[in-house]
Parts: sequence; structure tokens; C-alpha cells
Amino acid sequence: MIADLDTLLTALYVELTDRIIPSLGLARSGPGQPPEVTDAELVCLAVAQVLLRYDDERHWLRAALRLMDATPVPCGQSAVTARRSALFGYAGYGYCPSHSRWYWGGKLLLICTCDGTVTGFGLANPKLLGEREQARQLLEDQPANRPAPGTAIVTDKGLSGEDTEAFFAGPDLGLTLLRPARKDEKTLRSFPNWLRQRVEAIIWTLKHQLGLERHGGRVPAGLWARIVQRLLALNAAIWHNWQIGAPVKRSLIAYDH
Repeated sequence: MIADLDTLLTALYVELTDRIIPSLGLARSGPGQPPEVTDAELVCLAVAQVLLRYDDERHWLRAALRLMDATPVPCGQSAVTARRSALFGYAGYGYCPSHSRWYWGGKLLLICTCDGTVTGFGLANPKLLGEREQARQLLEDQPANRPAPGTAIVTDKGLSGEDTEAFFAGPDLGLTLLRPARKDEKTLRSFPNWLRQRVEAIIWTLKHQLGLERHGGRVPAGLWARIVQRLLALNAAIWHNWQIGAPVKRSLIAYDH
């Protein structure tokens, strides 16, 4: 076993989950919804915050963590559209596992803070680039998209693989990749499920409140402009909510009517 933060947090999570918490009988139970973060996850986050020397909780969540996820951006519904569209080549056929359906369009990869601020993004043809290749291209070719070294990136199983984890942890990036374990992996992984729910909520806001899937783009420049327009609107609303001290930073209710 090597001495690094990721290994420490994984070992601590396993020890807490398998031995310490069950032996003390501290499992939380009772009426209401289950907690969004488990006791073991909370302890691991607290330990990581101190070891990485983030004394302010808000600064810790905003600076030391990033959420990464991809979502489809449909651009047409028929085979005729796919053949004749000016987006041919920029858009392609891809599969959306969360909805168990195929689509024709682009795949938008986002890097966000925990409050929903988009700090990096890229659009790719899903037929040409898988999620791993798109993430590598996003971070290699566009330095402005790169989180600071030492940042933990919370993502899904789509970025599994030793080569991908080595790329994130390499000297050029210095990032820690946090993802859930695949079914064929025997080693348990410390994974904050509540943060995955957070990035899914951010994507929901983009699609349903800001109309990402109703973009109306018909040419590459128009598609790109409409996507950037929605990301800009989201970031502007979050920025203003921070300025006025709004309790929910991603809330758009005050601005969408």
C-alpha cells in the first residue's frame, strides 16, 4: 500500500464502513428520507479538508472539488435530418445510458463547482469520441478548462480505467479522480454519492430551466453560441446569488419570469 491521499481516504472509508461504525452501532435510522451523505463519506471529506489545508468550509467545497459529467445535446429526430443537416460531422449518434436511448447530436462535457458554476466545458461528436477521450481532449487541448493541481474530480464510471486515472494524476494535471467502483472491481472505493446527485441537478437546471435541449441550433456556430449562452446565464445567476447572499446559489426562480 502506497502513502498518498487517495489511498488513505479509501482505507479510512473501508475501515469506517466495515468495522468502526457497525461495531459502535452508530448507523442512522428513523423516519424521513435517508441522508444524502453517509457518516463514512462525511468523515473522509473532513479528513481531506484538513490535510489539504482548506480551513474555510465554503472555500473547500468551491476550490478543492470539481464535478465532471457529460450529457447529450440532441440536434435532430430523424434520419433525414442526420443526413442533410449542416451539423453533419459535428453531431453524431450516441447512446444515453441514463435514459436508455439513442440520440443524434453532440455530447456536452461539463466541469462544475459544487454550487453549479461551470468552470470548463467541451462539445464533441459522440460517435467519434468516448467520454474518456473527450475528457482527455478537454483537459489537454484547452488549458483554461483545467482545475488547479490537487483538485478532486467527482465523476461516474465512464472515466474508469488505469490509463485514465494515471492521466488525471500525472504531473501535468495533478488531479484526484473520484468515481464509483465498477461491478467487476473488488476493491471498495470511497465515493460521495450526494455530489453525483448535485451534478445531475446542475444538468437538470440547464436542460429544463434554461432549455439546453431546445437550443434550436442548425449550424455549428449557432449550436455553439446557444450552448455558451445557456452556460453564461447559469453562471451569471449563480454569481449574482452569491453577491446578494441567496440561500440556494443555483436557484433561478427569481430570474425566469
